[in-house]
Amino acid sequence: MQSNILLPIGDIQDIQRLLAENPSWHRTQISRELCKLWNWRTANGQLKDMACRTLLLKLERTGHIVLPARRREAANHSRGNVPAFAEHSTETISCDFKSLAEVIIIPVQPKSKHHSLFNCLLAQYHYLGHRTTVGENMRYLITDCSDRPVSCMLFGSAAWKTTSRDAFIGWDHRIREKNVNRITNNTRFLILPWVKVPHLASHILGKISRRINSDWINKYGHPVYLLETFVDRSRFKGTCYKAANWIYTGQTKGRTRNDQYRSIETTIKDVYVYPLSKNFREKLTDD
Repeated sequence: MQSNILLPIGDIQDIQRLLAENPSWHRTQISRELCKLWNWRTANGQLKDMACRTLLLKLERTGHIVLPARRREAANHSRGNVPAFAEHSTETISCDFKSLAEVIIIPVQPKSKHHSLFNCLLAQYHYLGHRTTVGENMRYLITDCSDRPVSCMLFGSAAWKTTSRDAFIGWDHRIREKNVNRITNNTRFLILPWVKVPHLASHILGKISRRINSDWINKYGHPVYLLETFVDRSRFKGTCYKAANWIYTGQTKGRTRNDQYRSIETTIKDVYVYPLSKNFREKLTDD
């Protein structure tokens, strides 16, 4: 067993016991029973099934458990499982920002031509690749006025717990559990490699921050009050987020975003947030 696993031994034993006592169970059944055992639920009482499955996969990858074989092949669960290629322009776009003129923000709808292109671009050109997104999310494809793609942005579920962010908001465990879905995480931001336009990234961040709340309400029926992102400090400086007035709150502890049980270590990241309203703290700490 690798030393960087911080999951309490009793919790690992719970998982091992479920696996040993129920060899006929499939992965979904294991995750659901584990959620019941740990009382791992959302604020409205639903089991956090997908989050639990993600935890189980990480434990398997690090050699702590062996899950039953998949009953069907999962879609897009690694960079090697690349979505179908979508035709797109790779013409070099190199100019100053004024010469680019206006960029167009396109909310990506499921099963549309933009959806296929969005998935292809992230899978092909983002260093983390692209996997199937679980839960509430918002995808944006950004093009120039000639319909040439220049950027992709993906927002998904917020981190379960981030010390510096939580201190910035001023909420406790109970309120965080109730309101964490009022935050969204910018999990992917890609400026395509053939696009060389200074200040483009911060401009896109600004445009999307002005519309994402209304887009979220239209799609899910509730608002979001704060954006967050984690910047891998070993790769990036966070320059575009700083230029777009995102606020640095601190660093992660070196664990993954939804790691409620402190199980898997990862690289340390800088945490940035962007409030979408002046009274965001009041909204996020409302009981």
